[in-house]
Amino acid sequence: MDDIPKALPVNPTRLIDQLRAFIRARNLAYKTEKTYIHWILRYIRHHHKRHPREMGAAEVEQFLSYLAVHGRCAPSTQKTALNALVFLYREFLHTPLSGIQPALPTTKTKTPQVLSHQEALSVVAQLRDPYLLIIKLLYGSGLRLNECLRLRIKDIDFAMNIIIVRQGKGRKDRRTLLPASLTSALQQQVRYVESLHRLDLVCGAGDVYMPFALASKYPVAARSLGWKYLFPAPNLSIDPRSDIKRRHHIMDSSVQKALRQAAKRTSSVKTINCHIFRHSFATRLLEQGYDLRTIQELLGHSDIRTTEIYTHVASGGGLGVRSPMDL
Repeated sequence: MDDIPKALPVNPTRLIDQLRAFIRARNLAYKTEKTYIHWILRYIRHHHKRHPREMGAAEVEQFLSYLAVHGRCAPSTQKTALNALVFLYREFLHTPLSGIQPALPTTKTKTPQVLSHQEALSVVAQLRDPYLLIIKLLYGSGLRLNECLRLRIKDIDFAMNIIIVRQGKGRKDRRTLLPASLTSALQQQVRYVESLHRLDLVCGAGDVYMPFALASKYPVAARSLGWKYLFPAPNLSIDPRSDIKRRHHIMDSSVQKALRQAAKRTSSVKTINCHIFRHSFATRLLEQGYDLRTIQELLGHSDIRTTEIYTHVASGGGLGVRSPMDL
């Protein structure tokens, strides 16, 4: 249940607890909170656990340069660390940083790796439910792994053939397509969740985690079928915030482990992870002639330039050029 914010003291005294409370008061995503805390702790430990108030722009610049030179981090990694430290000083400590000029990592344009349709199917053929259906959704709907695992029953609209992604990356909702070939399997999965829910109700564990203040606003909804996770965990667990025993969704590590084992049973030499199916989804749509704007909306990209990178991996490199060897 590592996607549920941990409980904090009522009156936190530790810097990190105070910072967590401040981030939650700003209503930032929990993933953002974890990322910011990670880099701020690394910054503090790098400077031998000095308090951030005792440091400033010089120490931040030295830390970021260390990441680039000795840590050999990617530009995006250094930018994430910088964002976390700017937030710490400007928003939390009210001492804005200025004049920072750290050493910059070598900028590299990274082309996403994708699977051909046959390669994707060969991996899928090695999986068993529920992991089989999860990976099919990643490939068939372009979902990120955690977006898929956090789906609730009510997010699947069989009548309109769409999937509603709630609070995706950037805390944005979006709609994506529901593959017609998965309708039957998804309906069967819903029936399975319904039977599991009835058993949980008998055991007194029929509640489900509700985000934000929805548990207070809709106290009965936590026990309704519509709010149940589409891919429930096999066992009950204790909610770290409320100490209530209930059923969460399957953990991402379980899916990743199952996929790694499945990939080993194929002949592919590519590095296969969950995100490669999202890349492959976008590439297939591009090869079928769909416009970039449509693909951008389905993927939930805020910038069209992020979507444009798939033109470099579509068949023919997106250029429509024939090699002289093929003439």
